[in-house]
Amino acid sequence: MKKLLSSTALMAACAFAAPALADTAITVNATQVFGTIDPAKINDYTEYMAAVNLYDGLTTVDNAGSVVGQLAESWEVSEDNLTYTFHLTPGATFTDGSPVEASDVVYSIKRLLALNEGPSYLFSDLVDPEAVIAVDASTVSIGLTEVFAPFLATTPLILVLNEGAVAEASETEWGEDVIAEQTYGAGPYSVASWNRGAEFILSRNTNYYAGFEGGDGAPIDTVRFVITNDEATVRALATSGQLGFSASTHTNETYAALDGLDNYSVAVIPTVTNLYLKLNTQLAPTDDIHVRRALQYATDYTLIREEIFPNGELNGPMAHAFADALNTDLPMPEYNLEKAAEELAMSSYAGQDITISLAYVAGLSFEEDIALLLQANLEAIGVTLDIQPEPWNRITELAADPATTPNATEIFNGPSYPSPDSVFYVQYHSKSAGTWASMEWLETPAVDALIDESRATTDVAEQNAIYQELQATLVDMAADVFIGTQQKRHAIHSCLTGYEFIPMMSWDYNFGDMRWACE
Repeated sequence: MKKLLSSTALMAACAFAAPALADTAITVNATQVFGTIDPAKINDYTEYMAAVNLYDGLTTVDNAGSVVGQLAESWEVSEDNLTYTFHLTPGATFTDGSPVEASDVVYSIKRLLALNEGPSYLFSDLVDPEAVIAVDASTVSIGLTEVFAPFLATTPLILVLNEGAVAEASETEWGEDVIAEQTYGAGPYSVASWNRGAEFILSRNTNYYAGFEGGDGAPIDTVRFVITNDEATVRALATSGQLGFSASTHTNETYAALDGLDNYSVAVIPTVTNLYLKLNTQLAPTDDIHVRRALQYATDYTLIREEIFPNGELNGPMAHAFADALNTDLPMPEYNLEKAAEELAMSSYAGQDITISLAYVAGLSFEEDIALLLQANLEAIGVTLDIQPEPWNRITELAADPATTPNATEIFNGPSYPSPDSVFYVQYHSKSAGTWASMEWLETPAVDALIDESRATTDVAEQNAIYQELQATLVDMAADVFIGTQQKRHAIHSCLTGYEFIPMMSWDYNFGDMRWACE
């Protein structure tokens, strides 16, 4: 039985509470590898999923998308919006039992800036390392070099490391060798074992400072991630009763099969994550706007939505859940092969043989189906689509250079922090170029200027007006094919309770918030 959840609804699939076993374990399948567990290097959905279970941040995000306290219980902002002072939560401890102190926060921020990877792009030009100060053991001050209106929204990504434990375990300056393998945080879980590319097992921190009170059932003691996108394997895990929680990118047939099993239901969850066909604006022939518009017109949005991959309508780069910032004047995209042919005729490649490369994540059959549908549509107007399935890690490598980035790539992208800024800066600002989220290679001064203006504007209404102008600009540039907003589906065992959608990448996969309600 399918269940439609709002972004604030609690998934409670078991109608009763029963005594639980002394040790509870669930199996979760993930469709891509965990590339790193270093909180200063995380980049994608599996790495964020590891981070939210292994580390706590200064703040976190609730199911309404609001920033709330975690390792910091409160904070103040200076009148000039350049200094943020955080007061740490009394009694917060790391997994080894040592207290979380302001010096640990300072160390974690300076490490993030020094390594200049992962979430550092949010802070590297804004946070002055010398202005990150431990005022006392429970107070930390962070100074910015310029006003950055969404700063608080980024603080869930200030994931705090145990400086003393890292120094004791490693002889390197920033402990990259040990943090790559083990946990040095204050989160609800630690690493039990890790067979890269196959299995990743977490063990519950029974002394977690925030506790495991409440909820319907017993805390999850062991979380076993199995790395597979093989549909038959996922069905077998469910048929045997091992699967606790499925990935969100399986076929319609797999979800239907799992939904038909006695102990499973499929939750359908509206999200703020969009599926894009990212278009490389620096590589022929998608360097021509008319070719990009032809790709937009050649995409059958309705067929994809109804038959291949359920999604919500999208009229630009921003999910409609960002209601106040949404530009509602933009038209919905249109499937029209006649208009696609007209756009090609206006391009600088008119009359030539046109071949377009398209990459998708190998093993995701719905992405393959989308590619094959587009291939057939383009063939009807004389364009060859060269389909290139690639492993996810290879796609991230290709994204590093405009010469290797494919003409088009199927990419999911959702907010990595709870702000519309994460839609624009992460994907379209020149400083973000060279990542999987920014395969457009726009590098357009006018777009950069609008994004910079929105970040410096503290008036919400003015900021939303800039966001709306940005959406219109990006649609006019045909920066992407905006396929739709994901309606995420998870097959969930009937005994697993407490899942709650949170509008930040993978933050809803905090298994410390879930419970096992059966014997």
